[in-house]
Amino acid sequence: MRELKIIRNIRLGIKNLILNGLRSLLTMLGMVFGVGSVIAMLSVGEGASQEALEQIRRLGSENILITSVKPVEEETSPQVRILMSMYGLTYDDEKRIRETFDTVRTTVPVKTVRQEARLGSRAMETRLMGVTPEWFDLVQRPLIGGRYLSYQDEENRAAAIVVTETVARNLLPLEHPLGSFLQIGGEVFEVVGIVQSLGEQTSGVQAPDRQNDIYLPLSTARERYGDMTVRRSAGSFMRERVELHQVIVQIDSIDNVEKTAHAIEEMLERFHAKKDYRIDVPLALLRQAEATKRTFNIVLGSIAGISLLVGGIGIMNIMLASVTERTREIGIRRAIGAKRRQIVGQFLIETVVLSCAGGLVGIGVGLLIPQLITYFAGLTTVVTLGSLLLSVIISFSVGIVFGLYPAVRAARLDPIEALRHE
Repeated sequence: MRELKIIRNIRLGIKNLILNGLRSLLTMLGMVFGVGSVIAMLSVGEGASQEALEQIRRLGSENILITSVKPVEEETSPQVRILMSMYGLTYDDEKRIRETFDTVRTTVPVKTVRQEARLGSRAMETRLMGVTPEWFDLVQRPLIGGRYLSYQDEENRAAAIVVTETVARNLLPLEHPLGSFLQIGGEVFEVVGIVQSLGEQTSGVQAPDRQNDIYLPLSTARERYGDMTVRRSAGSFMRERVELHQVIVQIDSIDNVEKTAHAIEEMLERFHAKKDYRIDVPLALLRQAEATKRTFNIVLGSIAGISLLVGGIGIMNIMLASVTERTREIGIRRAIGAKRRQIVGQFLIETVVLSCAGGLVGIGVGLLIPQLITYFAGLTTVVTLGSLLLSVIISFSVGIVFGLYPAVRAARLDPIEALRHE
């Protein structure tokens, strides 16, 4: 019996809203745009944060990146004319890190040399990366063809190289890449594999690989290019000696990453008189990005919440006007025996139906806006189930909260005074 009364009240509420269709539609617009903006803003924030988190994860949550950096005083002081500069990580640093810490699973030393690669009339500026075979385990990139560098290549100092897809497209567009020979800085190397490359920067940290990379065994790079480079500029030249340009350290567990990074930094401080290295911990960046994501969602949700507040106030204003217009109707209902709770229930049902209908339309708008943003702006958007459920709950709550005052006001009307109302 009670359920039948509720259903009857719902039908009555919907009927009253339909009788004033245009006003009900305009009232719902606040909820439509409020709910739509909540879903759209959260989807943009979620998409941006997921993209950033995925980029950081590609750097390796269990990895520590140590990079050689030229000391600031040598870069900025024009009075200091240094013809021979020695800085950066050494082979001994890599060995100490590998043998000192039990939490270190493996290390990958990296030597970088910039050289022009040439095949016939085609040439391209490339970055030679002298690496060990473990590189391809730590920096996992899809193998397009051929093979990775092997331990035999490292041991035999083989003239074998693995090129990125970009290098293959630029230098070997017409030939079969695998088995081709490239001339790099006066040396000839055979292409044994092709890999994809991301080569992107994430939260201030450059990914270890780049689009123009060519990988060769570290032993080969040391033998053929040495540790010394010469830079010529404005009639002068400068020699630089850098043994290793980067060391990637893989830790056995995520729990040990940050404390091992701290211990490595302390050890490097003891063996380096100047700050000629930089330590990046992708895990720390990941945690920072996750904290930023939470803050970002709260800010966007708060901004969208203002739209919902405005929509709720609009509903309350319309319902207060409706109470004034229907004062005589309320008086008649009270005169024939309707109780106050029934009057409250009637107006509450109308506001909830109004807000929930606006919320459902708003969900449709909220699903459409991210699609348009992705199509026209190219931004990644992610609509989560949580944002949809939150919108439904908000719509229902707005109907209750902002409909309660008009409903109580209607119920408190004196029946006699209401019947006299013109």
